[in-house]
Amino acid sequence: MSTDTGLAVTLVRNATVLATVGETTFLVDPLFAEQGATPPIDDTPNDRRNPLVPMPDVDLSHDAVIVTHRHPDHFDDAAREALDADVPLFCQPAEADAFVDEGFTDVRPVEDEASFDGVTLRRTPGRHGHGELAERMGPVSGFVLDGTETLYVAGDTVWYEPVAETLAESDPDAVVLNGGAARFNQGEPITMGVEDVAAVRDATDAAVAVVHMEAINHCLLSREKLRAETEDVLVPEDGERIEF
Repeated sequence: MSTDTGLAVTLVRNATVLATVGETTFLVDPLFAEQGATPPIDDTPNDRRNPLVPMPDVDLSHDAVIVTHRHPDHFDDAAREALDADVPLFCQPAEADAFVDEGFTDVRPVEDEASFDGVTLRRTPGRHGHGELAERMGPVSGFVLDGTETLYVAGDTVWYEPVAETLAESDPDAVVLNGGAARFNQGEPITMGVEDVAAVRDATDAAVAVVHMEAINHCLLSREKLRAETEDVLVPEDGERIEF
């Protein structure tokens, strides 16, 4: 549906982005609920209802959907109801049946890689936290989108060796990281904080953009703090489009 070419990312809200590679646009991790429509995530430092902010006025036209994992801040009931049932939907193999059960008719689980409209999608590993907590958070994935240029959407992961390996192997032109340093009352953050982002920045020559901030109650790292404590990192506002 996109008439643009090249490589671009529009941050919608939280981890919801529109990723355009060449002439193909992927809607990633759709969270469509209205501001305050869902309860706060439990066992976290505050009890603010989610999402914390409204949806921006963004054209959500897309050719396909990618869901990195089915946590409710990455795929919610409002998105399920709004999306076309026959939209090509790429996901983790372990979660494919759940989408089929919800009525989606073109579910495409990605074991290793898939192709769509001139773009190769490669599923990449992620670790959603540290230690035992990461195990409890369940499987998560990122995706490398390789077309005329290459975009690495890391998904909900902290910095660890497989992220470094993905950066080295895919040599992306741009990287989208999920920041926010999301956390519970106990344990370490389950998404990237300042040190994780800095490690990615040091490991690649790609442009680095950070999303997943200031939209869900357990994401405690602000855009202002991230901008102040990192260099050469893009931190878009909701609704902002970045052309790489």
